[in-house]
Amino acid sequence: MNLLFKDLFGIFKIFEDVYERVRKILIPTTAYSWQTFIYLSVFSWVMSYFATGYIRDIIALCGWLFLIAGTAWYTTDDPLRVPGTFMPVGAVITGFLVSVFAFSNQEDVITSRTVVLWPTISALITAIPEFIEGSDTDSKTRIPKPDARQKIIVLVASCMMISCWLQFYFVLDKWLQEYPSLLAENFGRSTFVITREEQQKIPTNGVVILDRLQPLVEEQIAERPWSEVERWLLEANVRVGQLGREVLNNNLAQYEEKALWRVEPRVVNNKSGYRLDLLSIWTGPTANPRGYFLRKSCQIDPVATTPINTTTNSRTPEEKKAVAEIQCDRLNKLFSGAAPPQQ
Repeated sequence: MNLLFKDLFGIFKIFEDVYERVRKILIPTTAYSWQTFIYLSVFSWVMSYFATGYIRDIIALCGWLFLIAGTAWYTTDDPLRVPGTFMPVGAVITGFLVSVFAFSNQEDVITSRTVVLWPTISALITAIPEFIEGSDTDSKTRIPKPDARQKIIVLVASCMMISCWLQFYFVLDKWLQEYPSLLAENFGRSTFVITREEQQKIPTNGVVILDRLQPLVEEQIAERPWSEVERWLLEANVRVGQLGREVLNNNLAQYEEKALWRVEPRVVNNKSGYRLDLLSIWTGPTANPRGYFLRKSCQIDPVATTPINTTTNSRTPEEKKAVAEIQCDRLNKLFSGAAPPQQ
């Protein structure tokens, strides 16, 4: 029985210790404390919710300043260092809050600029106390000692290098979003780029151009009089160029790489008729110095048709007219090197 009471008292003692720790954190011993700043930040944000206009922005600004001050104070009372450095974890947290406060916007709280400048701001916050000596009420600036200067320079330079690598990542990510055809390149010999996804065997946008261009060409050629089709093929450069610009504007408008694609035709005369090659040519950066292009071939042949004779008693033979028939390849083919010259 005594053991049971001891266990119960022990459990109550644990709850009592937890309560004391929570009370110590939530209730400040003096008005001038980090808890006061945190409570002021919460109060400011609540009041800004009910305010409007520039008053709301001013109150929200004060809330951010109180939060940064309170967090910095709390995390520097008993600093926990980042392993291998003299940077306090509190400086990392405070640097993140400062970066969010300075570089966030209404649409995104965390932006690429916020992440990029976070390490550098944290390093500068860590270095600031080395330039100040004295107590809170009596302090003055100073020049850090030589050994402290070396640590500051190494820390700030290292964090700036991390920021540069983060910026490099965001730049590459933006390039791949605006120029998705670069994903078809081989980055096996690159020191900076590692592809974790399966490499594209053929540029997607190049395929889209030819797949959207094909029905437009077929519409202008199929079942048209053969004489008109031959004139159309003589002007293929102009006509296909116009259709190609239409396809680019309608399907690649959201990509910056739209200006790096060029659409051209190649007309080849064969025994049965003509072969029309539709080319989407990439003029942007590529590992192949000669570039590459995609091709979709269409065979155009004349087909004789017999017109309907409305006069049943006519003895004149019916005149047969030739119209065009076009058949295009289902798949696109990728070729390395420069596009073939016009014939």
